[in-house]
Amino acid sequence: MSFDWRHHKAAIWRSGPPDQERGSPWTSDVVLRAVRAYDAVALDDVYSVDQQKRALVSNTERFLGGLKANHALLWGAKGTGKSSLIKAVLNHFAPQGLRLIQVEKSHLSDWLTIADLIWDTPEYHFILYCDDLSFDFGESSYKGLKSLIEGSIEMPPPNMLMYATSNRRHLLPEHMHENLDAHVEDTEIHMSEALEEKIALADRFGLRLGFYPFNQDAYLSLVDLYFPEPLSTRFVDREELHRMAIQFATARGGRSGRVAQQFHRHYSEDRSGSRVGMQ
Repeated sequence: MSFDWRHHKAAIWRSGPPDQERGSPWTSDVVLRAVRAYDAVALDDVYSVDQQKRALVSNTERFLGGLKANHALLWGAKGTGKSSLIKAVLNHFAPQGLRLIQVEKSHLSDWLTIADLIWDTPEYHFILYCDDLSFDFGESSYKGLKSLIEGSIEMPPPNMLMYATSNRRHLLPEHMHENLDAHVEDTEIHMSEALEEKIALADRFGLRLGFYPFNQDAYLSLVDLYFPEPLSTRFVDREELHRMAIQFATARGGRSGRVAQQFHRHYSEDRSGSRVGMQ
């Protein structure tokens, strides 16, 4: 199967038989579907994560330049810009030949098939992107991730990297008893085997970037960017804007760029659908 990467910068990997009962348009030989509507987020639209942004941009520049680059894991609190940063990197570097293939974690073992499709397209560099990556006890799909990053008998093509996001630092759930199983030998701390295995899975990503909840100042600064002067007629002044924004975040259990955008959507009078940024 061929795919026209000249006119598409991203595709979604679809694997498995078509769902005829639900009227799926897929056929068994269609495994890549072009993205129909792109999120136009730019690097300047992703706020409060400047260090993470610089690191991921630098890694991607090395990748596109033919230098050694690392697989990247963006982990941390929800709504803090992990997915938006990867989409912004794609939008920024697409003119230089960067392309993206989104794949679900259950299909990570398909990476060899995906590799077959891109081996003969050295003019493009591909990010294999898995959003919200995590594994529960009993899942075996993480083995596909291990073979992708470390390689099996065949290494991944030089024009493919893995970028993933996760709410879990170590991708797998952790329990207190695993920390209690740690012991000391000759003044050295030895973790339990279960905990070592979990940490080792995330450690396979050479670039690990943490994203943390917004403090109130960062949250209100982003709200201010969404609501420049003149303010919406719904607010008497900026003090009232901030008070309502804080109430909005409290009702949703926390502050983040995503909550700031949702607040803007709820109160904005702009019908154009324009925005400051997406977190």
